Amino acid sequence: MSGPAVEAIDVTRTYRMEEVEVTALAGVSLRIDAGEYLAVVGPSGSGKSTLMHLLGLLDRPTSGVLRVGGREVAEMGDAELAGLRNATIGFVFQAFQLLARTSAIDNVALPLVYRGVGRRERRDRAVAALEAVGLGHRLGHRPAQMSGGEQQRVAIARALVGDPQLLLADEPTGNLDSRTGLEVMTILESLNADRGVAVVLVTHDREIAGRAHRQVHMRDGRVESDSAEPLPAPTP
Repeated sequence: MSGPAVEAIDVTRTYRMEEVEVTALAGVSLRIDAGEYLAVVGPSGSGKSTLMHLLGLLDRPTSGVLRVGGREVAEMGDAELAGLRNATIGFVFQAFQLLARTSAIDNVALPLVYRGVGRRERRDRAVAALEAVGLGHRLGHRPAQMSGGEQQRVAIARALVGDPQLLLADEPTGNLDSRTGLEVMTILESLNADRGVAVVLVTHDREIAGRAHRQVHMRDGRVESDSAEPLPAPTP
């Protein structure tokens, strides 16, 4: 893919809560190129999660320009947006978001059902994705039969199965102990290095964020600093 994986230009997002208008993003500009590995960090209420939802096409900006794979979100209807999200973006969440009564292989294959992929190909691709995260021996296990780290690996395999251009990971180690969290981070970093998947990691953990090649710090709905950009000159 040529050009950026995703690009936001002066994007805002406001919400109305009863009679009060709340600004979650206040003019964010951010370009994420194919194959990048960056962390978005900031305190609660800084706009990290809102930005993640916009980058993942789970929401639309109130104003500004948002492009994914070179396509402008404002020009697409809901069905087209859902199709683009399914085809180009993978998600990994803190709470895993697996179907409790469904096997690992069927959890992983689910995104391919919405693409209309045939049963045999779905199974083959789900097996390959689970083997890529070291769970080839857990194909028939349900989430309750697996540890937290294994469940997160299933979630990564599900994000991986559609060959996404962009993987969004929201606090992916938040429910894991430090050793298991490190294992999960190693898998995500391998996907970035070996497959060229752009990885955007949202985290409160500065140590985890420090593993990324680029860090974007947010505060009060704005990008406070971006390690990809030169720091401003100090005021005399």
